[in-house]
Amino acid sequence: MTVLRIDMANKATVKVNGANGTNGTNGTNGLNGHATNGSSDLSPRNSKVKIRKASSPMAPPFMVSAPGKVIVFGEHAVVHGKAAMAAAISLRTYFLVTTLSKSQRTIQLIFPDIALDHTWNIDNLPWHVLGQTSRKPRYYDMVTSLDPDLVKAMQPHIETVSPHLPPDARKIHQAAASSFLYLFLCLSSPSAPAAIYTLRSTLPIGAGLGSSASICVCISAALLKQIHVLSGPHHDQPEEEVDVQLERINKWAFVGELCIHGNPSGIDNTVATRGRAVLFKRTDYQKPPTSTPLRDFPELPLLLINTKQPRTTAAEVAKVGALLKKYPAVTEATLHNIDEVTMSAYNLITSSDFDPTSSQNIEHLGDLFRINHGLLVSLGVSHPKLEYIRELVDYAGIGWTKLTGAGGGGCAITLLKNDADPEHLDQLQEKFEAAGFEEFKTTLGGSGVGMLYPAILRNGTDEEGGEEIDQQKFLNAEGAEGIEALVGVGLLQRRTEWKFWQ
Repeated sequence: MTVLRIDMANKATVKVNGANGTNGTNGTNGLNGHATNGSSDLSPRNSKVKIRKASSPMAPPFMVSAPGKVIVFGEHAVVHGKAAMAAAISLRTYFLVTTLSKSQRTIQLIFPDIALDHTWNIDNLPWHVLGQTSRKPRYYDMVTSLDPDLVKAMQPHIETVSPHLPPDARKIHQAAASSFLYLFLCLSSPSAPAAIYTLRSTLPIGAGLGSSASICVCISAALLKQIHVLSGPHHDQPEEEVDVQLERINKWAFVGELCIHGNPSGIDNTVATRGRAVLFKRTDYQKPPTSTPLRDFPELPLLLINTKQPRTTAAEVAKVGALLKKYPAVTEATLHNIDEVTMSAYNLITSSDFDPTSSQNIEHLGDLFRINHGLLVSLGVSHPKLEYIRELVDYAGIGWTKLTGAGGGGCAITLLKNDADPEHLDQLQEKFEAAGFEEFKTTLGGSGVGMLYPAILRNGTDEEGGEEIDQQKFLNAEGAEGIEALVGVGLLQRRTEWKFWQ
């Protein structure tokens, strides 16, 4: 779980203690911003030091949530200029923003799922780089590359993040911190209110399910909300206003992805922002991909099985590239056939007579799952663990399975039949667990970014006006099931307090 916290210790305390604000334990307490070292300097004998009286927070706590995604059709073919389809899933990231009192002067990022907890002093951040009005991007600008001077100026503030960890773990922490800090500097200001940003997720990290994009969408929406450029979401918003606001969230989420991945496609953040599904194609890697939202994409029951088999996207993409070079005609024909499958699915789903409750329609879609997987197997990007999952599902007779993403491991998705036997599903789950896999029961094609403002839910408690989701409750929620039970808007919970731009 990640919590990003801006904890603004008062300037007098920082000056006396000499705290640099670069971690949650030097000069400030990790949760409340109170002085924790050098306290003797604040004794009565130092009469010149005046500590400001604590003031009340400037805004109520609020939450943002965004989904993960799976590639439904078109893996690998999309790398070679063909179409692909990606859809949101009901596994989501949840981002709690707790604004602190005016006397505070720090920001803290907490991501408990990866044990990240870091605090910066707002006054010490490199605002000077964006000091010129012409240099600082505006919230409505299209940003397609990172400012090298800002990236350079951020490095001393990023290098202090989790320096005690091994290189691989430290790299993950610093990537998350870079994404947040870059967006904070671009969208906020030196007079920004102190806040704690706490991030938790029901998405497995590093499984090719768009977890980083889901995080970036949450950060983008939260910061845009804090500078008051997002209205709503509310049920009677004009469609044009909804599109403008979603596009702003999406643009800045893409900037966050630039910090993490260098050259992202933009598809993951688009799906996490808009939800449902997107058809996309990229013929020129110097330009963003073209994308067509599938606003009427239905919510379909899905099994997501994580093999936990490590793999790299680059290695699998290189494998197909080598095959294309070695056997150009045959490989190109296979990629073309994958494209035909993708477009066939698109035409089916967008047809006026498509009915997601129709067994015939679901079988048609399931057959396309099976064909797409077979074509990917012929390209050599499957894995024995993925094939074992497919065999188990086929034997159980409960749906259709394909790999999703780059392959070589990672995840498989199973579209369930309308009449899938619950007993067979339970038996299948036992077999997955015995093989060391992780199964998620989810849905395909759910909602995009949503907001809970203020962070109050009617959770069946006796609290007047509802249950306020504070930081401690959020941190204490145990695992994905605990998060779902407390604040979830996914498969198991449909709470009306959450609002979506749609």
